[in-house]
Amino acid sequence: MADKNYKEINCSVALNRLKRRIPYGWDLNIYRGCEHGCKYCYAVYTHDYLAGESFSEDIYVKTNIADRLEKQLASPAWKREVINIGGVTDSYQPAEEKYRLMPEILRLLIKYKTPAIISTKSDLILRDFDLIDELSRLTYINVASSITTMDEKKRRLMEPGGAPSARRFEMLKEFRKTNASVGLHLMPIIPYLTDSRENIDMLFKRASEVGVHYVLPGTLYLRGKTRKIFFDFIKLEFPEIYDDLKELYRTGGAGKEYKNELYKMVNGLRDKYSLSSSYMETMREKLERNGHS
Repeated sequence: MADKNYKEINCSVALNRLKRRIPYGWDLNIYRGCEHGCKYCYAVYTHDYLAGESFSEDIYVKTNIADRLEKQLASPAWKREVINIGGVTDSYQPAEEKYRLMPEILRLLIKYKTPAIISTKSDLILRDFDLIDELSRLTYINVASSITTMDEKKRRLMEPGGAPSARRFEMLKEFRKTNASVGLHLMPIIPYLTDSRENIDMLFKRASEVGVHYVLPGTLYLRGKTRKIFFDFIKLEFPEIYDDLKELYRTGGAGKEYKNELYKMVNGLRDKYSLSSSYMETMREKLERNGHS
């Protein structure tokens, strides 16, 4: 991949309120753009107004985000709602090795006993193990990883900047030593590429061995610029499934018949390994125990 172009910027606020407030009401994104370069990334549209700039190579760093976050968390109006960290871009992408913004964020969450959800494709998060462990003993914290396949050759092509799947599972295993809720996000399931019974069985078997609290599956959805990027990638690397995928994705999502059959298989394998499909119960229990509304 090409050298990244880091651009330091200031943000006016750290937290953005979401219209859909369940299961969380706020989003925190430290970076704009993401170096993982996933071919199915839904967030590439967020660079649309930056003419000519690449979502995976032109990375904007919100260097003042900790100061902005403290202003919001210190406000009497703050109700210690759940914050989704990295809903648009991964907070532990390679830029984080240089800028080290997440430790500052985590210390503020600890200070203000604020619950959070972190999902990452990187095991750099292990650097902050002690801080996340401390936070997990004060309030709800969810550590999850999106893992799509155990086939490392496919994984490297689809997610060139992400950590190998085996390392992501090892990371989740480490966080089971804390009080954090730990989850596997099986997202996206890509038809004809990662949707085989064999692949999903391997993922669930490893998730069971690691001891994740839940598994959250989701199928591929294509819209806007993502659609072209994804199909160009498929045509280049997996031409044998290109026509079938184009037929299945005449709209943004796969058809109902395909999804019904897929989830029947996914749910059967989930039951085989006694894996939960819900993180809401763990969240509610922990929040209620710690006096959150």
